[in-house]
Amino acid sequence: MKIVIFRHGPAGRRDASRWPDDGLRPLTVRGTARTRLAVRGLLRLEPGISSVLTSPLLRAMETARLLCAELDGVKPETLDALASGGSRRRVLERLARSKADTIVALVGHEPDLGRLIGTMLFGAPAAVPLKKAGACAIAFVGAPRADEGQLLWLLPPRTLRRLARSKAVR
Repeated sequence: MKIVIFRHGPAGRRDASRWPDDGLRPLTVRGTARTRLAVRGLLRLEPGISSVLTSPLLRAMETARLLCAELDGVKPETLDALASGGSRRRVLERLARSKADTIVALVGHEPDLGRLIGTMLFGAPAAVPLKKAGACAIAFVGAPRADEGQLLWLLPPRTLRRLARSKAVR
């Protein structure tokens, strides 16, 4: 199994007067455009994504929809464990129910995604931070378990956007 971990794109600044519920804070117009390009670069590396699990927070849902718009027939599935402060154990339990030969994308938030990456690679929530609209891919033999992942790539959004614009992936 391969897991692609994708941080949501750039969202509006926290502002309790505009978004009393921070979960309703959306991507900015510029953030949407940058995330759409990052998605295209990500899919140059991982074109076979078969499912997308996302945090229920709006900015992550919007990011997941941008990803799914580039995938044929894939719809985002909300996973509460990917919300800010969610359970890494529950994310791993949900991933264990996916087919072993699939590529699953996870869309969520920092610092939780960085801790999930650390758990997958090192068995501990060591911080492996992702920038907004940045991503990484981790491979597993069989179901994902703590300390059994192999890091395939880790890229900032700028590199993903460059991949989207490039003629060929080397």
